Amino acid sequence: MSVETIFRIHLVLGYVAWLLCFGVYVWPKLKAMEHIEAQRAIATLHSFRFFGLVFIVPGVVSPDIPQSFATIAAYGDFATGVLALIALALIRTRPLFWALVVAYNVVGIGDLLIDYYDATMSGLPAVAGEFAESVALYVCQLASSVCIERVRRKDIRGGEWHESQNRKTRLP
Repeated sequence: MSVETIFRIHLVLGYVAWLLCFGVYVWPKLKAMEHIEAQRAIATLHSFRFFGLVFIVPGVVSPDIPQSFATIAAYGDFATGVLALIALALIRTRPLFWALVVAYNVVGIGDLLIDYYDATMSGLPAVAGEFAESVALYVCQLASSVCIERVRRKDIRGGEWHESQNRKTRLP
């Protein structure tokens, strides 16, 4: 089996494991929370994306990782993390908070898509080394949380969210 095939299997199984974990342990708690509190939890998770800066720290990742990939991945993660941190700081100013939630989601999704494309085009799976473990643990977790946030948002759009009742009801 080729290294790329193993890497892809590793990635798919990472997504499956995180989605199962989220579905059993996180989703029920997010669904029971007030909408703003659920978004705060998701923003907190994404605020740690500044860890992506390690891509450009010498000696942390393999020197065989293409510099073009490392730079784009590092700054995409950094931008997403900073937007999430600012969103958390401005949670009391709801319009700004919601605008920043949209912003970090757009930047974060764009970052993940660009990183997947760049990784595939640059042959990254063949040179990833220990970096592959962080992909399955960290990136799958982030991507899964974005998906769950989208499902949660779609669920809430079907009716008005009543924070005081902590449930969804249909509008007449």
